[in-house]
Amino acid sequence: MKEFHILLAKLYPLFEGWTNIPRDFTDMFYQEFWDQYENISLQTNKGIEFLEKYCSFIQDRLTIEKEYASKLRRLAKNYQPKKKEEEDNEFSSCQAFRNVLKEINDLAGQREVVAESLEQRIAQGIQVLSKTLRDERKRCLNEGTSLQQTLTAQLGALDRAKRNYEKAFRESEKAVDNYKKADMDLNLSRAEVERYKNIMTAKIQQSDDAKNEYANQLQKTNNLQQQHYSTLLPTVFNRLQELDEKRTGGIREFIIGTAEVESAVAPIIARCMEGIVKAGESINEKEDSFKVIERYQSGFTPPTDIPFDDLSKQNPDSSQDSRVLSSHFTVKGTISTRVKKRPAIFSFFGSNKEDFSDLPPSQRRKKLQAKVSELQHKLNQEIATRDGLMKMKMVYESNSSLGNPMTVEGQLNESEHKMEKLRMDLKKFQGYLESANQIPLASNSPQASRNYIQNGHRTSRHSNGSAEDHNDDGEDHPDDGGSLSSSASPESGLGTSHTSLPGSGQGSANDNPIGEDGYDDTEPEVLQPLGTCRALYPFEATSEGSIPMIEGEELQVIEIDQGDGWTRVRRANAINGGWDEGFVPTSYIECTLYA
Repeated sequence: MKEFHILLAKLYPLFEGWTNIPRDFTDMFYQEFWDQYENISLQTNKGIEFLEKYCSFIQDRLTIEKEYASKLRRLAKNYQPKKKEEEDNEFSSCQAFRNVLKEINDLAGQREVVAESLEQRIAQGIQVLSKTLRDERKRCLNEGTSLQQTLTAQLGALDRAKRNYEKAFRESEKAVDNYKKADMDLNLSRAEVERYKNIMTAKIQQSDDAKNEYANQLQKTNNLQQQHYSTLLPTVFNRLQELDEKRTGGIREFIIGTAEVESAVAPIIARCMEGIVKAGESINEKEDSFKVIERYQSGFTPPTDIPFDDLSKQNPDSSQDSRVLSSHFTVKGTISTRVKKRPAIFSFFGSNKEDFSDLPPSQRRKKLQAKVSELQHKLNQEIATRDGLMKMKMVYESNSSLGNPMTVEGQLNESEHKMEKLRMDLKKFQGYLESANQIPLASNSPQASRNYIQNGHRTSRHSNGSAEDHNDDGEDHPDDGGSLSSSASPESGLGTSHTSLPGSGQGSANDNPIGEDGYDDTEPEVLQPLGTCRALYPFEATSEGSIPMIEGEELQVIEIDQGDGWTRVRRANAINGGWDEGFVPTSYIECTLYA
């Protein structure tokens, strides 16, 4: 209510001058509308109704402002980056969009300010003014009605006095005529003539009395009518005029007030627009491209040329082994081609291992460097905390009134334990980083090889888990230039991914025909199990190439983990009597391999 009184205090000085309306204007108003009391009354009522209609307009507008602000806030909230999108927030375009959402939220706040100001300063002010005008109009109409009733009553009294005078005058004239007739009639006695004379005298007296009463009433009525139309009724008209002009002036002030409400927030809205422009200008496409390169570079070198494997130049003694290897190679290739390709089971940058060894070399080094920096920062903070506690303990020891040194002892011990653990972790990850920096980049693509070097020999993994060693003596071997059994992890999207070459088979191409699609159409050999495993936890297969399992389930291991965190297993299918094969996380199972 305090705001209403402040608003009215601002408006009333504008209305004070209306009471001092020039006389000629008032006379003109009276002369033009002295007989239009009813129309003037209706006009003032329409004016107040128009004011209330404008109030409804303001109410609807502030409702729209509130809804607009609410929808802007909801829009900014719905498009806020989620936690799982934090990796993308480092791009300048994403940062700019976050700043835009912030400015949109500020814009919503300014629309709420506009709605609140319209409600407090305009809408409620109009309601107060409308109630004041209606009360004033009611008092003016009551007063005008009372004046009109008084004048009507006076006119009625004048009409009655006039009728009485007319009646008395007619009776006096009749009495005079009767007396004249009686005085001229010789047959009437003297007494009869005297009686007519007395009646005439009485009627003339009554006529004179009625005339005097009529004259007095006429004078009173004229005086009242003159006062009514010259003073009393113009006063009512003047107040109605003031009331209507106060309403009109109030609408003017309220319309200007709505513009002032908008103007008050315009500078803030302009700054929001400047913030949006600044956010757009902050986008750097070159910097974002560099970040994409930094994020997705793996550190692997492109694969080298695949050498030609001339089978005619192989040693006769090794032909049988070559045929066996080729047959084995073709069977596994057939299996891999019959398995649908599937997307990565876990993110390319996700890591389930402490040393990030399942990541590409470049990404692994980056992760390890970040981890070392984080641990070093934590260690420095803990050292600063320990130094502060030591100083506090020395102060307490020098002045026991400040505190007990033993109260700091427990905190010092806890800080030492934290520092020791951080040093151990830092040393461990520094060792990981040193080993990662010493490992040369692979000469093949990350999806192309599981071969690795052991004791100066190249080892090729086969489906049964055995390893065939070949001396690195420079001679032509079946695995030169690439792995015969090059299987990629499930994350590469190649399933079991054992590459097969056209024409390779057991013995010759005629012994193992190839279909039109380039794949072996013969039935693949069933891989021999390398052992068994038991599921420690339930696993839901969310990608092709993996199979689900329940806790405690027994499965056959047909391919051990090749360093990518996945193991290939098999289970019997009770429905069709066949076998289900696929990959499961190595950390989810407990393996028991055959000797």
